Amino acid sequence: MPRQGADVVLADIDLKGTETTAGEIELLGRRGLPVECDVSDIEQVKALYRTIDSNFDRIDIVGNVAGEGLTGRPEELPLEKLQEVLRNLVVGRFASCQEAGRRMLKQGRGSIINFGSIGGWNSLGRGHTAYGMAMGAGIQMTRELSTEWASRGVRVNAILPAQVWNQDLRKRIAAVPELEDTFMGGIPMGRLGNPEEIKGPAIFLASNASSFVTGAILPMDGGNLALNAGGTYPGSPRAYA
Repeated sequence: MPRQGADVVLADIDLKGTETTAGEIELLGRRGLPVECDVSDIEQVKALYRTIDSNFDRIDIVGNVAGEGLTGRPEELPLEKLQEVLRNLVVGRFASCQEAGRRMLKQGRGSIINFGSIGGWNSLGRGHTAYGMAMGAGIQMTRELSTEWASRGVRVNAILPAQVWNQDLRKRIAAVPELEDTFMGGIPMGRLGNPEEIKGPAIFLASNASSFVTGAILPMDGGNLALNAGGTYPGSPRAYA
């Protein structure tokens, strides 16, 4: 969003990566502030917002993206692993929403965007039980917070991507090549998403263009959720004559 005039705080466990991105933002004429933060650690989340307070006089937009999910057969999944996923993707994100919400409520406006997954709406299978539970909680958290805060100027929405190309996904598909056909079998557009395609929905929800939009759960999935689970389409890997 630097191209739209925003200064950006970049929070991640990968400090080197955030520093690189911050440098790119500076080249666009906006401020980029890298902060090392593990979102599963509530105290680090609180410290992140104190850092924001000391560097900026307001916070207009928050995107909750980070958080690790773990896979495993549900009958074998250690409960401590489930708790770890919930800390990453539910408790940590709620803490961020809470800290951001408090500040936005005081200033009377703000937009929070929770980045989730279609795996929180429909089941992905393949050992994603803990991840799906966490993503489902994120959807409901978005609805609850939007209802609580809408009348006081704070909007809360969610974007649910399907499979989007990134380094980890490429590694997974390299290890299990048939996964790509499995994914595309559920995407009527016949391809996976690209990272830059998240920009448009995010800018829309962050800006005044969506001033009457809150509690929205926006799929970014090439038509996945619109497709019946048993359906096919021309060119689908599962289409039969």
